[in-house]
Amino acid sequence: MKELLHHLFESETFVLAATLGLFLIFEAIYQKVKSPILNPVLLTILTLIVILKSTNVSYETYKTNAHMINFMLGPSVVALGYLLYEQLHTIGKNALTILAATFAGSVMGILSVIIVGKLFGADETLIVSMAPKSVTTPIAMAVSFQNGGIPSLTAVFVIIVGILGATVGPMVLHKVGITKPIGKGLAMGTCAHGIGTAAAIQMGIVEGAISGLSIGLMGIFTALLTPSILSLFY
Repeated sequence: MKELLHHLFESETFVLAATLGLFLIFEAIYQKVKSPILNPVLLTILTLIVILKSTNVSYETYKTNAHMINFMLGPSVVALGYLLYEQLHTIGKNALTILAATFAGSVMGILSVIIVGKLFGADETLIVSMAPKSVTTPIAMAVSFQNGGIPSLTAVFVIIVGILGATVGPMVLHKVGITKPIGKGLAMGTCAHGIGTAAAIQMGIVEGAISGLSIGLMGIFTALLTPSILSLFY
């Protein structure tokens, strides 16, 4: 069985089908149970890790054969434009708030990594790799590479932050009393990028649209601000 799976994971078609199939299964479970702990992205990743380790399939092999999934990250973000179009009036009325929140979120996202990293004695490469953790994976990896970080490590941090944000975010927002759709959308998109936006869409149309817009603005601000903020410390 292990040898068969090892052979199958060398097929691009099988890798794509297996990854999407696992996600759809866990998404169906999540929709029935509605527990944030059963995040379909998290469960898919954990299941794939177990399968790859048990069948001795290298991550490089999986990544190569799953390149179409990586490619679709960009178009999936662009597709959020439809939600923005539907909420243009709401976005226009709250443009200043949205810009201020995402700018502040970008600055604090970068600074928090640097300050905490320095307190715990992390080296510069690790800190630079973590700095763009709050933006979507393609942008985060590019920002990391341009500033001397390790893009593959950055991708791991981005996924972890996204899963934590999508899992814990709704509960935190409820506990602190944030009930307005714009506030919830800004929080999810600014802190947890695409995975958080998926959770925001389930909260409501406005939350999803604002969260999707936050992804783009966070990407712009983080790309522009990261070199300047890093230069203050290194």
